[in-house]
Amino acid sequence: MTGYPPRDLLLRESFVSANLEALERLAKRTGEVGLLVGFVGRNPRRPGRELTNAAALLAAGKIVAIREKTLLPTYDVFDEDRYFEPAVENLSVEFRGQKLGITICEDLWNDEDFWPERRYRPNPAVALVTAGADLIVNLSASPWHVSKERTRQAMLASLAAKTGRPVVYCNLVGGNDELVFDGQSCGFDSEGNLLARGAAFAEDFLWIESKARGGSAAPAEPEERMLYEALVLGTRDYLHKCGFKSAVLGLSGGIDSAVVACLAVAALGPDQVRGLSLPSEFSSPGSLDDARELARNLGIAYDVVPIQPPFRELKSQLQPLFAGRSEDTTEENLQARLRGVTLMAMSNKFGSLLLTTGNKSELAVGYCTLYGDMCGGLAVISDVPKTWVYRLARWINEEAKQRLGKSLIPEASISKPPSAELRPNQTDQDSLPPYEVLDAILEGYVVRGRSPSQLIGDGLDPAAVKRVVRLIDSSEYKRRQAAPGLKVTTKAFGVGRRIPIAQSWREI
Repeated sequence: MTGYPPRDLLLRESFVSANLEALERLAKRTGEVGLLVGFVGRNPRRPGRELTNAAALLAAGKIVAIREKTLLPTYDVFDEDRYFEPAVENLSVEFRGQKLGITICEDLWNDEDFWPERRYRPNPAVALVTAGADLIVNLSASPWHVSKERTRQAMLASLAAKTGRPVVYCNLVGGNDELVFDGQSCGFDSEGNLLARGAAFAEDFLWIESKARGGSAAPAEPEERMLYEALVLGTRDYLHKCGFKSAVLGLSGGIDSAVVACLAVAALGPDQVRGLSLPSEFSSPGSLDDARELARNLGIAYDVVPIQPPFRELKSQLQPLFAGRSEDTTEENLQARLRGVTLMAMSNKFGSLLLTTGNKSELAVGYCTLYGDMCGGLAVISDVPKTWVYRLARWINEEAKQRLGKSLIPEASISKPPSAELRPNQTDQDSLPPYEVLDAILEGYVVRGRSPSQLIGDGLDPAAVKRVVRLIDSSEYKRRQAAPGLKVTTKAFGVGRRIPIAQSWREI
Protein backbone atom coordinates (compact mmCIF):
# COMPACT_ATOMS: atom_id res chain seq x y z
CA MET A 1 0.00 0.00 0.00
CA THR A 2 2.79 2.42 0.90
CA GLY A 3 5.68 1.52 -1.36
CA TYR A 4 8.95 0.47 0.20
CA PRO A 5 10.78 1.61 2.20
CA PRO A 6 8.53 4.34 3.64
CA ARG A 7 11.14 5.11 6.33
CA ASP A 8 10.18 7.91 8.72
CA LEU A 9 6.86 8.52 6.99
CA LEU A 10 5.90 5.70 9.33
CA LEU A 11 6.34 8.12 12.24
CA ARG A 12 3.54 10.29 10.85
CA GLU A 13 0.12 9.34 12.16
CA SER A 14 -1.56 10.81 9.08
CA PHE A 15 0.46 8.52 6.80
CA VAL A 16 -0.40 5.38 8.76
CA SER A 17 -4.09 6.35 8.90
CA ALA A 18 -4.21 7.02 5.16
CA ASN A 19 -2.73 3.59 4.46
CA LEU A 20 -5.37 1.91 6.65
CA GLU A 21 -8.17 3.87 5.02
CA ALA A 22 -6.92 2.84 1.60
CA LEU A 23 -6.88 -0.79 2.74
CA GLU A 24 -10.53 -0.55 3.82
CA ARG A 25 -11.54 1.00 0.49
CA LEU A 26 -9.69 -1.70 -1.41
CA ALA A 27 -11.31 -4.46 0.65
CA LYS A 28 -14.80 -3.16 -0.18
CA ARG A 29 -14.04 -3.46 -3.90
CA THR A 30 -13.00 -7.12 -3.79
CA GLY A 31 -15.23 -9.95 -4.99
CA GLU A 32 -14.75 -13.71 -5.13
CA VAL A 33 -11.07 -13.50 -6.06
CA GLY A 34 -8.90 -13.12 -2.99
CA LEU A 35 -6.36 -10.32 -2.89
CA LEU A 36 -3.24 -10.21 -0.73
CA VAL A 37 -2.01 -6.73 0.14
CA GLY A 38 0.96 -5.55 2.17
CA PHE A 39 0.24 -2.64 4.50
CA VAL A 40 1.33 -0.93 7.72
CA GLY A 41 -0.68 -2.24 10.67
CA ARG A 42 -1.08 -0.95 14.20
CA ASN A 43 0.32 -3.13 16.96
CA PRO A 44 -2.26 -3.65 19.74
CA ARG A 45 0.27 -5.27 22.07
CA ARG A 46 2.22 -3.23 24.61
CA PRO A 47 4.97 -2.82 25.44
CA GLY A 48 6.31 -2.83 21.91
CA ARG A 49 6.60 -0.75 18.79
CA GLU A 50 3.46 0.90 17.53
CA LEU A 51 3.40 -0.62 14.05
CA THR A 52 3.61 -3.95 12.26
CA ASN A 53 4.70 -4.88 8.76
CA ALA A 54 1.57 -6.77 7.78
CA ALA A 55 -0.33 -8.52 5.01
CA ALA A 56 -4.10 -8.62 4.61
CA LEU A 57 -6.18 -11.17 2.73
CA LEU A 58 -9.14 -9.37 1.16
CA ALA A 59 -12.22 -11.02 -0.38
CA ALA A 60 -15.99 -10.56 -0.69
CA GLY A 61 -15.82 -6.93 0.36
CA LYS A 62 -13.97 -7.39 3.63
CA ILE A 63 -10.67 -8.11 5.33
CA VAL A 64 -10.62 -11.89 5.79
CA ALA A 65 -7.33 -12.21 7.69
CA ILE A 66 -4.24 -10.29 8.73
CA ARG A 67 -0.77 -11.73 9.24
CA GLU A 68 2.36 -9.96 10.47
CA LYS A 69 5.99 -10.22 9.48
CA THR A 70 8.21 -12.26 11.80
CA LEU A 71 11.77 -11.47 10.70
CA LEU A 72 12.64 -7.77 10.69
CA PRO A 73 15.94 -7.03 8.90
CA THR A 74 18.22 -4.31 10.23
CA TYR A 75 21.22 -4.82 7.94
CA ASP A 76 22.36 -2.95 4.83
CA VAL A 77 19.51 -0.66 3.63
CA PHE A 78 16.90 -2.20 5.93
CA ASP A 79 15.85 -0.65 9.23
CA GLU A 80 12.57 -2.41 10.06
CA ASP A 81 13.28 -2.90 13.74
CA ARG A 82 13.18 0.89 14.03
CA TYR A 83 9.45 0.87 13.28
CA PHE A 84 7.84 -2.56 13.54
CA GLU A 85 7.00 -5.13 16.18
CA PRO A 86 7.62 -8.72 15.01
CA ALA A 87 4.83 -11.27 14.85
CA VAL A 88 4.22 -13.34 17.97
CA GLU A 89 2.93 -16.22 15.84
CA ASN A 90 1.97 -16.81 12.23
CA LEU A 91 -0.79 -19.33 11.62
CA SER A 92 -1.99 -20.44 8.20
CA VAL A 93 -5.22 -18.98 6.82
CA GLU A 94 -8.12 -21.19 5.65
CA PHE A 95 -9.27 -19.95 2.26
CA ARG A 96 -11.31 -21.78 -0.37
CA GLY A 97 -10.41 -25.20 0.93
CA GLN A 98 -6.69 -24.55 1.28
CA LYS A 99 -4.45 -23.47 4.10
CA LEU A 100 -2.38 -20.50 3.00
CA GLY A 101 0.97 -19.84 4.63
CA ILE A 102 1.26 -16.06 4.24
CA THR A 103 4.76 -14.65 4.66
CA ILE A 104 6.42 -11.30 4.04
CA CYS A 105 9.81 -10.95 2.31
CA GLU A 106 12.54 -11.78 4.88
CA ASP A 107 10.40 -14.57 6.36
CA LEU A 108 11.51 -16.82 3.47
CA TRP A 109 15.19 -15.85 3.58
CA ASN A 110 16.28 -17.87 6.60
CA ASP A 111 16.26 -21.56 5.72
CA GLU A 112 19.12 -23.42 7.38
CA ASP A 113 19.45 -25.88 4.50
CA PHE A 114 20.18 -23.09 2.01
CA TRP A 115 22.14 -20.47 3.97
CA PRO A 116 25.41 -21.52 5.60
CA GLU A 117 24.95 -18.74 8.17
CA ARG A 118 21.63 -17.30 9.35
CA ARG A 119 20.65 -14.02 11.00
CA TYR A 120 17.67 -15.39 12.95
CA ARG A 121 16.68 -18.50 14.85
CA PRO A 122 13.08 -18.93 13.53
CA ASN A 123 12.27 -20.35 10.11
CA PRO A 124 8.72 -19.01 9.51
CA ALA A 125 8.09 -20.87 6.26
CA VAL A 126 8.99 -24.27 7.69
CA ALA A 127 6.94 -23.51 10.81
CA LEU A 128 3.89 -22.80 8.66
CA VAL A 129 4.27 -26.04 6.73
CA THR A 130 4.76 -28.00 9.96
CA ALA A 131 1.48 -26.49 11.17
CA GLY A 132 -0.31 -27.68 8.02
CA ALA A 133 0.03 -24.96 5.34
CA ASP A 134 -0.71 -26.27 1.83
CA LEU A 135 0.79 -23.34 -0.05
CA ILE A 136 3.46 -20.75 0.84
CA VAL A 137 2.76 -17.24 -0.40
CA ASN A 138 5.30 -14.44 -0.05
CA LEU A 139 4.75 -10.71 -0.49
CA SER A 140 8.13 -9.14 -1.08
CA ALA A 141 9.96 -5.86 -1.54
CA SER A 142 13.32 -7.35 -2.41
CA PRO A 143 15.73 -4.78 -3.89
CA TRP A 144 17.89 -5.91 -6.78
CA HIS A 145 21.63 -6.12 -7.11
CA VAL A 146 23.78 -7.83 -9.72
CA SER A 147 22.98 -11.58 -9.86
CA LYS A 148 20.44 -11.42 -7.03
CA GLU A 149 17.72 -12.98 -9.18
CA ARG A 150 19.83 -16.14 -9.48
CA THR A 151 20.29 -16.45 -5.70
CA ARG A 152 16.62 -15.72 -5.09
CA GLN A 153 15.40 -18.32 -7.55
CA ALA A 154 17.74 -20.97 -6.16
CA MET A 155 16.61 -20.17 -2.62
CA LEU A 156 12.89 -20.36 -3.45
CA ALA A 157 13.32 -23.60 -5.40
CA SER A 158 15.24 -25.13 -2.48
CA LEU A 159 12.53 -24.14 -0.01
CA ALA A 160 9.73 -25.55 -2.15
CA ALA A 161 11.56 -28.87 -2.58
CA LYS A 162 12.41 -29.07 1.12
CA THR A 163 8.88 -28.39 2.36
CA GLY A 164 7.09 -30.25 -0.42
CA ARG A 165 4.80 -27.25 -0.89
CA PRO A 166 4.31 -24.88 -3.82
CA VAL A 167 5.81 -21.43 -3.28
CA VAL A 168 4.33 -18.32 -4.86
CA TYR A 169 6.50 -15.21 -4.64
CA CYS A 170 5.26 -11.72 -5.55
CA ASN A 171 7.91 -8.99 -5.70
CA LEU A 172 7.73 -5.21 -5.96
CA VAL A 173 8.86 -3.56 -9.19
CA GLY A 174 10.12 -0.01 -9.64
CA GLY A 175 12.62 2.48 -8.30
CA ASN A 176 12.28 4.03 -4.84
CA ASP A 177 15.07 6.53 -4.12
CA GLU A 178 18.33 4.57 -4.37
CA LEU A 179 16.70 1.13 -4.45
CA VAL A 180 15.59 -0.67 -7.60
CA PHE A 181 13.07 -3.51 -7.37
CA ASP A 182 13.13 -5.96 -10.24
CA GLY A 183 9.76 -7.70 -10.02
CA GLN A 184 10.34 -11.17 -11.49
CA SER A 185 7.52 -12.60 -9.40
CA CYS A 186 7.48 -16.37 -9.73
CA GLY A 187 6.01 -19.69 -8.63
CA PHE A 188 7.52 -23.12 -7.90
CA ASP A 189 5.83 -26.48 -7.65
CA SER A 190 6.19 -28.76 -4.64
CA GLU A 191 9.35 -30.30 -6.11
CA GLY A 192 11.09 -26.97 -6.62
CA ASN A 193 10.48 -26.69 -10.38
CA LEU A 194 9.72 -23.26 -11.83
CA LEU A 195 6.08 -22.78 -12.80
CA ALA A 196 6.31 -19.24 -14.15
CA ARG A 197 8.36 -16.10 -13.79
CA GLY A 198 7.32 -12.52 -14.49
CA ALA A 199 9.16 -9.88 -16.44
CA ALA A 200 12.29 -8.25 -15.08
CA PHE A 201 12.13 -4.51 -14.27
CA ALA A 202 8.59 -4.18 -15.63
CA GLU A 203 5.08 -4.70 -14.35
CA ASP A 204 3.62 -8.05 -15.34
CA PHE A 205 0.69 -10.39 -14.74
CA LEU A 206 1.15 -14.10 -14.01
CA TRP A 207 -1.44 -16.86 -13.83
CA ILE A 208 -0.04 -19.75 -11.79
CA GLU A 209 -1.77 -23.07 -11.12
CA SER A 210 -0.21 -24.12 -7.84
CA LYS A 211 -0.95 -27.83 -8.31
CA ALA A 212 0.63 -27.97 -11.75
CA ARG A 213 4.08 -29.33 -12.45
CA GLY A 214 6.81 -26.95 -13.52
CA GLY A 215 9.62 -27.25 -16.00
CA SER A 216 13.19 -26.11 -16.39
CA ALA A 217 14.07 -22.47 -15.83
CA ALA A 218 14.74 -20.16 -18.75
CA PRO A 219 18.40 -19.30 -19.37
CA ALA A 220 19.70 -16.48 -17.24
CA GLU A 221 19.99 -13.06 -18.88
CA PRO A 222 23.48 -11.55 -19.25
CA GLU A 223 24.53 -9.57 -16.20
CA GLU A 224 25.13 -6.49 -18.35
CA ARG A 225 21.54 -6.53 -19.63
CA MET A 226 20.14 -6.84 -16.12
CA LEU A 227 22.37 -4.02 -14.86
CA TYR A 228 21.36 -1.83 -17.79
CA GLU A 229 17.64 -2.39 -17.24
CA ALA A 230 17.98 -1.78 -13.49
CA LEU A 231 19.72 1.55 -14.06
CA VAL A 232 17.19 2.61 -16.69
CA LEU A 233 14.23 1.81 -14.43
CA GLY A 234 15.86 3.44 -11.41
CA THR A 235 16.60 6.60 -13.39
CA ARG A 236 13.14 6.84 -14.92
CA ASP A 237 11.28 6.31 -11.65
CA TYR A 238 13.50 8.66 -9.68
CA LEU A 239 12.94 11.50 -12.14
CA HIS A 240 9.22 10.95 -12.57
CA LYS A 241 8.46 10.39 -8.89
CA CYS A 242 10.37 13.58 -8.06
CA GLY A 243 8.35 15.54 -10.63
CA PHE A 244 11.00 15.89 -13.37
CA LYS A 245 10.40 15.21 -17.04
CA SER A 246 13.85 15.89 -18.47
CA ALA A 247 17.52 15.53 -17.64
CA VAL A 248 20.74 17.40 -18.36
CA LEU A 249 24.31 16.15 -18.04
CA GLY A 250 27.85 17.06 -18.93
CA LEU A 251 29.42 15.19 -21.86
CA SER A 252 33.17 14.98 -21.50
CA GLY A 253 33.78 12.60 -24.37
CA GLY A 254 34.69 9.92 -21.84
CA ILE A 255 33.11 6.58 -21.10
CA ASP A 256 31.26 7.48 -17.88
CA SER A 257 29.22 10.35 -19.29
CA ALA A 258 28.59 8.33 -22.46
CA VAL A 259 27.08 5.45 -20.50
CA VAL A 260 24.95 7.80 -18.36
CA ALA A 261 23.68 9.55 -21.50
CA CYS A 262 22.67 6.21 -23.03
CA LEU A 263 20.84 5.25 -19.83
CA ALA A 264 19.06 8.61 -19.68
CA VAL A 265 17.88 8.32 -23.27
CA ALA A 266 16.59 4.79 -22.65
CA ALA A 267 14.78 6.02 -19.54
CA LEU A 268 13.30 9.28 -20.83
CA GLY A 269 13.63 9.39 -24.60
CA PRO A 270 16.07 11.53 -26.62
CA ASP A 271 13.80 14.60 -26.63
CA GLN A 272 14.05 14.83 -22.83
CA VAL A 273 17.86 14.66 -22.54
CA ARG A 274 20.33 17.49 -23.09
CA GLY A 275 24.10 17.19 -23.14
CA LEU A 276 26.65 19.95 -22.58
CA SER A 277 30.33 19.94 -23.42
CA LEU A 278 32.26 22.31 -21.17
CA PRO A 279 35.80 22.44 -22.61
CA SER A 280 38.80 24.13 -21.06
CA GLU A 281 42.25 24.70 -22.52
CA PHE A 282 43.14 21.16 -21.44
CA SER A 283 40.26 19.47 -23.28
CA SER A 284 41.50 17.55 -26.28
CA PRO A 285 39.86 18.00 -29.70
CA GLY A 286 39.21 14.27 -29.68
CA SER A 287 37.11 14.52 -26.53
CA LEU A 288 34.93 17.21 -28.09
CA ASP A 289 34.56 15.11 -31.24
CA ASP A 290 33.57 12.07 -29.18
CA ALA A 291 30.98 14.03 -27.20
CA ARG A 292 29.49 15.49 -30.37
CA GLU A 293 29.35 12.08 -32.05
CA LEU A 294 27.66 10.53 -29.01
CA ALA A 295 25.01 13.27 -28.94
CA ARG A 296 24.39 12.80 -32.66
CA ASN A 297 24.10 9.02 -32.29
CA LEU A 298 21.62 9.39 -29.43
CA GLY A 299 19.65 12.19 -31.08
CA ILE A 300 19.85 14.48 -28.04
CA ALA A 301 20.22 18.25 -27.80
CA TYR A 302 23.86 19.24 -27.54
CA ASP A 303 25.59 22.49 -26.67
CA VAL A 304 29.21 23.59 -26.22
CA VAL A 305 29.87 26.10 -23.42
CA PRO A 306 33.61 26.81 -22.96
CA ILE A 307 34.66 27.41 -19.37
CA GLN A 308 37.98 29.01 -20.27
CA PRO A 309 36.77 32.67 -20.12
CA PRO A 310 35.34 32.44 -16.58
CA PHE A 311 38.30 30.29 -15.50
CA ARG A 312 40.76 32.98 -16.57
CA GLU A 313 38.70 35.66 -14.83
CA LEU A 314 38.40 33.70 -11.62
CA LYS A 315 42.14 32.96 -11.54
CA SER A 316 42.81 36.65 -12.07
CA GLN A 317 40.57 37.59 -9.16
CA LEU A 318 42.23 35.06 -6.88
CA GLN A 319 45.79 35.86 -7.93
CA PRO A 320 46.40 38.43 -5.15
CA LEU A 321 45.20 35.93 -2.56
CA PHE A 322 47.27 33.10 -4.01
CA ALA A 323 50.43 35.14 -4.51
CA GLY A 324 53.60 33.11 -4.05
CA ARG A 325 51.84 29.78 -4.41
CA SER A 326 52.11 27.54 -7.47
CA GLU A 327 49.10 26.08 -9.25
CA ASP A 328 47.86 22.73 -7.92
CA THR A 329 44.61 20.84 -7.48
CA THR A 330 42.97 24.13 -6.48
CA GLU A 331 42.99 25.30 -10.08
CA GLU A 332 41.89 21.86 -11.28
CA ASN A 333 38.94 21.97 -8.93
CA LEU A 334 38.04 25.48 -10.07
CA GLN A 335 37.45 24.05 -13.55
CA ALA A 336 35.26 21.26 -12.24
CA ARG A 337 33.27 23.73 -10.14
CA LEU A 338 32.75 26.09 -13.06
CA ARG A 339 31.30 23.15 -14.96
CA GLY A 340 29.07 22.37 -12.00
CA VAL A 341 27.83 25.99 -11.87
CA THR A 342 27.01 25.92 -15.58
CA LEU A 343 25.18 22.60 -15.43
CA MET A 344 23.21 23.65 -12.34
CA ALA A 345 22.21 26.85 -14.14
CA MET A 346 20.79 24.74 -16.97
CA SER A 347 18.99 22.57 -14.44
CA ASN A 348 17.46 25.61 -12.72
CA LYS A 349 16.49 27.45 -15.89
CA PHE A 350 14.85 24.53 -17.68
CA GLY A 351 13.64 22.45 -14.74
CA SER A 352 15.76 19.45 -15.76
CA LEU A 353 17.37 17.11 -13.26
CA LEU A 354 21.16 17.19 -13.44
CA LEU A 355 22.62 13.69 -13.64
CA THR A 356 26.11 13.18 -12.25
CA THR A 357 28.39 10.83 -14.14
CA GLY A 358 30.91 9.64 -11.53
CA ASN A 359 31.36 5.90 -11.03
CA LYS A 360 31.84 3.89 -7.82
CA SER A 361 35.60 3.58 -8.19
CA GLU A 362 36.03 7.36 -8.29
CA LEU A 363 33.58 7.97 -5.46
CA ALA A 364 35.34 5.35 -3.33
CA VAL A 365 38.72 7.07 -3.40
CA GLY A 366 37.50 10.67 -3.58
CA TYR A 367 38.56 11.14 -7.20
CA CYS A 368 35.82 13.71 -7.66
CA THR A 369 35.25 17.37 -6.83
CA LEU A 370 32.76 18.61 -4.26
CA TYR A 371 30.47 21.23 -5.82
CA GLY A 372 31.98 20.35 -9.18
CA ASP A 373 31.45 17.07 -11.02
CA MET A 374 29.56 15.86 -7.91
CA CYS A 375 26.82 18.47 -8.52
CA GLY A 376 23.49 16.93 -9.42
CA GLY A 377 20.27 15.35 -8.29
CA LEU A 378 20.95 11.70 -9.13
CA ALA A 379 24.23 9.78 -9.32
CA VAL A 380 23.20 7.19 -11.90
CA ILE A 381 26.34 4.99 -11.93
CA SER A 382 27.76 5.79 -8.48
CA ASP A 383 27.47 2.09 -7.52
CA VAL A 384 28.96 0.83 -10.80
CA PRO A 385 32.73 0.16 -10.57
CA LYS A 386 34.83 1.45 -13.47
CA THR A 387 35.56 -2.03 -14.80
CA TRP A 388 31.81 -2.61 -14.96
CA VAL A 389 31.32 0.71 -16.76
CA TYR A 390 33.53 -0.67 -19.52
CA ARG A 391 31.51 -3.90 -19.62
CA LEU A 392 28.28 -1.94 -19.80
CA ALA A 393 29.55 0.35 -22.56
CA ARG A 394 30.62 -2.58 -24.72
CA TRP A 395 27.27 -4.31 -24.16
CA ILE A 396 25.37 -1.12 -25.10
CA ASN A 397 27.30 -0.96 -28.35
CA GLU A 398 26.75 -4.63 -29.13
CA GLU A 399 23.01 -4.26 -28.58
CA ALA A 400 22.93 -1.09 -30.68
CA LYS A 401 24.71 -2.80 -33.55
CA GLN A 402 22.11 -5.57 -33.53
CA ARG A 403 19.19 -3.12 -33.46
CA LEU A 404 20.52 -0.15 -35.40
CA GLY A 405 23.51 -1.49 -37.27
CA LYS A 406 25.87 0.93 -35.52
CA SER A 407 27.43 1.70 -32.15
CA LEU A 408 26.12 4.46 -29.92
CA ILE A 409 29.26 5.14 -27.89
CA PRO A 410 32.30 6.23 -29.94
CA GLU A 411 35.03 3.61 -29.81
CA ALA A 412 37.56 6.23 -28.73
CA SER A 413 35.53 6.92 -25.58
CA ILE A 414 36.04 3.28 -24.61
CA SER A 415 39.61 2.72 -25.77
CA LYS A 416 41.39 5.92 -24.75
CA PRO A 417 43.00 6.25 -21.31
CA PRO A 418 40.47 7.78 -18.89
CA SER A 419 41.23 11.37 -17.91
CA ALA A 420 39.62 14.28 -16.09
CA GLU A 421 41.52 16.61 -18.49
CA LEU A 422 42.17 19.23 -15.81
CA ARG A 423 45.87 19.63 -16.60
CA PRO A 424 48.12 18.84 -19.58
CA ASN A 425 48.36 15.16 -20.56
CA GLN A 426 46.52 14.03 -17.42
CA THR A 427 45.28 10.45 -17.01
CA ASP A 428 43.48 8.82 -14.09
CA GLN A 429 46.39 6.47 -13.56
CA ASP A 430 48.62 9.42 -12.67
CA SER A 431 46.77 9.44 -9.34
CA LEU A 432 45.20 6.00 -9.07
CA PRO A 433 46.21 2.35 -9.50
CA PRO A 434 44.90 0.62 -12.64
CA TYR A 435 41.14 0.25 -12.32
CA GLU A 436 41.37 -3.54 -12.35
CA VAL A 437 43.48 -3.34 -9.19
CA LEU A 438 41.46 -0.55 -7.60
CA ASP A 439 38.16 -2.37 -8.18
CA ALA A 440 39.48 -5.62 -6.76
CA ILE A 441 40.46 -3.78 -3.56
CA LEU A 442 37.12 -1.94 -3.52
CA GLU A 443 35.21 -5.20 -3.88
CA GLY A 444 37.15 -6.82 -1.08
CA TYR A 445 37.29 -3.95 1.40
CA VAL A 446 33.89 -2.27 0.94
CA VAL A 447 31.62 -4.96 -0.47
CA ARG A 448 32.97 -8.12 1.19
CA GLY A 449 34.25 -6.44 4.36
CA ARG A 450 37.73 -7.94 4.24
CA SER A 451 40.59 -6.30 6.12
CA PRO A 452 43.71 -4.91 4.41
CA SER A 453 45.78 -7.80 5.77
CA GLN A 454 43.30 -10.29 4.32
CA LEU A 455 43.39 -8.54 0.95
CA ILE A 456 47.17 -8.66 0.94
CA GLY A 457 46.92 -12.34 1.88
CA ASP A 458 44.64 -12.80 -1.15
CA GLY A 459 47.54 -11.75 -3.33
CA LEU A 460 46.76 -8.07 -3.92
CA ASP A 461 49.68 -5.64 -4.04
CA PRO A 462 50.40 -4.43 -0.48
CA ALA A 463 51.28 -0.87 -1.47
CA ALA A 464 48.13 -0.54 -3.60
CA VAL A 465 45.96 -1.99 -0.83
CA LYS A 466 47.29 0.43 1.78
CA ARG A 467 46.96 3.41 -0.54
CA VAL A 468 43.44 2.63 -1.72
CA VAL A 469 42.16 1.79 1.76
CA ARG A 470 43.49 5.10 3.09
CA LEU A 471 41.77 6.95 0.26
CA ILE A 472 38.48 5.14 0.87
CA ASP A 473 38.55 5.87 4.59
CA SER A 474 39.47 9.54 4.16
CA SER A 475 36.82 10.29 1.51
CA GLU A 476 33.72 9.66 3.61
CA TYR A 477 33.03 13.39 3.96
CA LYS A 478 32.73 13.68 0.17
CA ARG A 479 30.39 10.72 -0.17
CA ARG A 480 28.11 12.09 2.54
CA GLN A 481 27.56 15.15 0.33
CA ALA A 482 27.04 13.24 -2.91
CA ALA A 483 23.77 12.99 -4.81
CA PRO A 484 21.66 9.88 -4.15
CA GLY A 485 22.86 6.94 -6.22
CA LEU A 486 21.19 3.81 -7.57
CA LYS A 487 22.19 0.72 -5.60
CA VAL A 488 23.12 -2.19 -7.87
CA THR A 489 25.74 -4.08 -5.82
CA THR A 490 25.47 -5.83 -2.48
CA LYS A 491 27.10 -2.87 -0.70
CA ALA A 492 26.69 0.65 -2.02
CA PHE A 493 27.84 3.96 -0.61
CA GLY A 494 24.69 5.37 0.97
CA VAL A 495 22.17 4.45 3.66
CA GLY A 496 23.39 0.86 3.74
CA ARG A 497 26.94 1.84 4.74
CA ARG A 498 27.07 4.08 7.80
CA ILE A 499 30.63 5.15 8.51
CA PRO A 500 31.23 8.18 10.76
CA ILE A 501 33.08 11.11 9.22
CA ALA A 502 34.75 12.54 12.32
CA GLN A 503 36.66 9.55 13.66
CA SER A 504 40.29 8.58 14.00
CA TRP A 505 40.07 4.81 13.56
CA ARG A 506 42.16 3.60 10.64
CA GLU A 507 42.67 0.07 9.40
CA ILE A 508 46.29 0.81 8.46
